[in-house]
This record gives sequence, structure tokens and C-alpha cells, in this order.
Amino acid sequence: MKENEIIPGRIHSFQSLGAVDGPGIRYTVFLQGCPLRCIYCHNPDTWNPAAGQVYTVEEVAQRVLRCRPYFGALGGVTVTGGEPLLQPDFVSALFQRLQKEGIHTVLDTSGAIGLDRAEQVLQYTDLALVDVKFLSDKGYRDHCRGDFSRVKEFLALTQRLQVPIWIRHVVVPGLTDAPSHIKALADFCKQYPNLEKIELLPFEKLCLEKYKAMGVPFPLEDTPAMSREKLNRLQTLLGQ
Repeated sequence: MKENEIIPGRIHSFQSLGAVDGPGIRYTVFLQGCPLRCIYCHNPDTWNPAAGQVYTVEEVAQRVLRCRPYFGALGGVTVTGGEPLLQPDFVSALFQRLQKEGIHTVLDTSGAIGLDRAEQVLQYTDLALVDVKFLSDKGYRDHCRGDFSRVKEFLALTQRLQVPIWIRHVVVPGLTDAPSHIKALADFCKQYPNLEKIELLPFEKLCLEKYKAMGVPFPLEDTPAMSREKLNRLQTLLGQ
């Protein structure tokens, strides 16, 4: 076994037949640990970087290969979190291993991590799903406890490395659902020639039980879920 195949990763969970984290049918790996605290986070159980279970690259690769017959022509593997760029050595080694098997790799990230960690992963990434959560430094700081400038640096890096991107954006009633905001999102995204798609994701509250179990208040508990009808109307403003 090669050295990079025994690199450990701390993993929260696996989903063998995902259909919402990239093209086709995906084997989705949820990594443990996240530096952000987004106001609408639906996976608070992935925040703690010391939780989860440790797997080697080869152990994960073997799990993936057993499901390969279900991927079809478009599917593959998506690594998400948490924030996968907190474990760049593991993700880059896993993606390198999977690409040798001809398996399509997707990185689902906030992009809010230093570029020294990102570049080693992106060189083995076929597609990046980038969660652009807010469009201003203040919005990002207030609602995610993060730095929006790092997200923009990450997007510029994907452009330089010619990694295709899908930009994703959670639409929250009363927060990010104004038509003017969605048009501003479209204008922001147009500057990236490697952009393939913008996805609007509806705010939902399926995570409430997780917060209650953890004894952590959910900041948007009283906010209504986003209606699919309004989301579809907003999607038309993107011009794609």
C-alpha cells in the first residue's frame, strides 16, 4: 500500500446514493470539523474537529469502489462536511486515489480556508461546489463568523487552476430572498469564467432536532422555511 493511502481522515458519515451534491449519483463523504458558525447551518454535529471516526484513504476508497456500479456516466464522489479543506492532506490523497480509478471528484466547500490548503486539493478536483453564503464582508462576518475575502481568493484560485465551479447559495426568508439580492448574486458570479451553474438552495429546518440534542440554540428557529414556489421564481432572475 502506498504511503498516501494510509493518511488518516476524521469522518462524520457516509451517504452511498446522494443526488444533490453534484452531477449524477454521488457517494458523499461528510468530514468532521468546521471553522464557521453559519446562522443556518444544518450540520452542527460536524463542527467539532475531534469528533467522528478515523479512516484511511484506502479504507474510504474501498467503500467507494463497492458502490461504483451505481454511479452511471455522470456520478462519482463528493467530499463535504463540515469543511473538507480543514483536512487537505486526506482529501487530496483521496481524490488522487479516486482519479486513478477514473472516478469523478467533487469538493463541496465554503472556500473560507487559507489558499495554502486549497491548492493541493484543487489539483485533484474535477468540480468544486462553492457555498457563497453572503455577498459582503459584514454579512459574512455577522452571520458566518468568517472572512468573505478568503472566499473570493478561493474563487480566484479555482479560476486560475481552471477548476469548474458551481456556486451555491442558501435562500433564507427575510435575509437572502430579496430579488435585488439574487440579482447581485448573479452579477457577482458572472466574473468567473469557470462558472458552470448557480444553485439556489432553500432554507429548511430539518436540523432542529440536532440542535436540541446538542443543547445549542438554533438562531433561525422562528424563521419560516423557504417555499419552493418562491425559490423557483428567484431562480429565473439568475439568467441561466
